Amino acid sequence: MSLRQSFTAFCSFVVVVGALASSVVSAEDSVAERIKPVGKTCMEGQPCAAAIVAVASGPRTGEQVYTAKCSLCHGAGVLNAPKLGDASAWGPRVAERKLEGLYEHAIKGFNSMPPKGTCTDCSDDEIKVAVKYMVDKAK
Repeated sequence: MSLRQSFTAFCSFVVVVGALASSVVSAEDSVAERIKPVGKTCMEGQPCAAAIVAVASGPRTGEQVYTAKCSLCHGAGVLNAPKLGDASAWGPRVAERKLEGLYEHAIKGFNSMPPKGTCTDCSDDEIKVAVKYMVDKAK
């Protein structure tokens, strides 16, 4: 083999090795892209926390609380929860306990109903307007 042929073979070898190295890096990038985290955590005080916008602009209405939380049980009557609009179920409760008693049961829990009906992010006032909403719908 001549010197020129050896040099050409060497250059070809270098090109092939370079191409292989490039494909290995490309494969590593591809794997890194596929396994990267889908999100990131932002803690209060970090610069990224400034981008978080509060959604709630005030207390929710009775209908909003009912729809989001109370309807799960009071829509279907789960564990004897009085259904929305059922005057025969709500009437005796209102007569016996009055609204204040119903508010207290809803806030503190009663029988099978846990405190605030599991609406841990509801204020007492939001629970009260939700109870009032349900009672009014039963009239």
